[in-house]
Amino acid sequence: MTYVLAIDQGTTSTRAILFDQDMQVAGVAQQEFTQHFPSAGWVEHDPEEIWQTTLAVCRQVMADQGVEAAAVAAIGITNQRETTVVWDKATGQAIHNAIVWQDRRTADYCASLKDAGHEPMIRDKTGLLLDPYFSGTKLRWILQNVPGAQERAEQGELLFGTIDSFLIWRLTGGASHATDATNAARTLMYDIRSGAWSAEICDLLSVPMGMLPEVRDSAAEFGTTDADLLGGAIPILGVAGDQQAATVGQACFEPGMMKSTYGTGCFALLNTGDQPVTSQNRMLTTIAYQLDGKPTYALEGSIFIAGAAVQWLRDGLGVIQTAGESGELAKGADPEQDVILVPAFTGLGAPYWNPNCRGGVFGLTRNSGPAEFARAALQSVGYQTRDLWEAMRADWGQETQVTLRVDGGMTASDWTMQSLSDLLGAPVDRPVMAETTALGAAWLAGMKAGIYPDKAGFAAKWALDRKFTPQMAADAREAAYARWQRAVQAVIGV
Repeated sequence: MTYVLAIDQGTTSTRAILFDQDMQVAGVAQQEFTQHFPSAGWVEHDPEEIWQTTLAVCRQVMADQGVEAAAVAAIGITNQRETTVVWDKATGQAIHNAIVWQDRRTADYCASLKDAGHEPMIRDKTGLLLDPYFSGTKLRWILQNVPGAQERAEQGELLFGTIDSFLIWRLTGGASHATDATNAARTLMYDIRSGAWSAEICDLLSVPMGMLPEVRDSAAEFGTTDADLLGGAIPILGVAGDQQAATVGQACFEPGMMKSTYGTGCFALLNTGDQPVTSQNRMLTTIAYQLDGKPTYALEGSIFIAGAAVQWLRDGLGVIQTAGESGELAKGADPEQDVILVPAFTGLGAPYWNPNCRGGVFGLTRNSGPAEFARAALQSVGYQTRDLWEAMRADWGQETQVTLRVDGGMTASDWTMQSLSDLLGAPVDRPVMAETTALGAAWLAGMKAGIYPDKAGFAAKWALDRKFTPQMAADAREAAYARWQRAVQAVIGV
């Protein structure tokens, strides 16, 4: 038996998943790691802890399954995107904690760049908005705030990378400083049209270009692991940021195919083909994947609160004991009540991008209770997805039917997925394979290694668990969505 080892380095834990030659999960190992909050709005990780958990779970899953390095054809890496690491080129030691994608410390600097008129240029080159979310301003902060870092970077002593780059560097014993196009596209420094780092943006941010990794295809040779680490040398042949890896894992290879991942928040990507689409509705333009030197582009929208609304029902209101109860509770809600929850607990994401507004509940009566709150919380996910759906379709401008494939923890709830289909007025496809993110990374590596099929063959193996189709009448759907839009405007106006 031949295997592919997928490293899924996420925001709260690191996982290693072994896939067999039939692309089925053979084993999983997982370790959580520490979240650091040094100041309000700041989020950091210890790069050493990330490295140690990565090494530990890779060794554990191989040991648990009795798999030697010689039986592993390739490693694929998928990672939390935008999280920023700077390390010493000579020692491999990070000079500061990793600044996590959630971190907001550069908000004022981003605002100053906007005020100076730089956003149109940055958006044209990168497809991104000027926001602390992305890596570039985090990198600048480290260079400006760690004593001597700017000078050391200019002298070629320091390297920058997102988590994938840092892991590649460590796994190869410092032999490879590389990233893939999907991760590069999230840094705020990569020109997604020319396929190169932008000297203009790097100069604006005072980032020496010599510290940036080489950008490769998502399926490419990223180096070979140091033989001492995993009991033998294994080639690293696939890399993609987590949301792009999920897009690949869902086989969203054709324009018009959209994947939406429902975890704490929600990330939706719409494949737009070989041309980047500039959003008129505050979506992000990004790279879905890059194969054979050719990028495939996507529109992306982010929802801050999806599964977190269910956590609020459990931990904030105490109306459920486990997340899995929410669907059954919602099923018993009074159909005559129209309770709307706008879960702007940390502001609103796309297409509003309003970090300052806060949540609200509308339509309460004396009879409103736990069931109505549960239904409103789950429906808020559908309404927010509809916001992204409408914005993306308007930007794309194609009449082709959009195919939506879903993954993530919330998709286990049939009630929630049926509600999503009803509010979109479109089918929703849930796959058999739940590990879509890790599968995407594994397929990239396994395809490059020659043991997994090409795109067409992989897409043919995608298996449907259940298709949810709209059951709600069109006039009821549009009336419900109009209530949602009024509620959002009320929250924004407060």
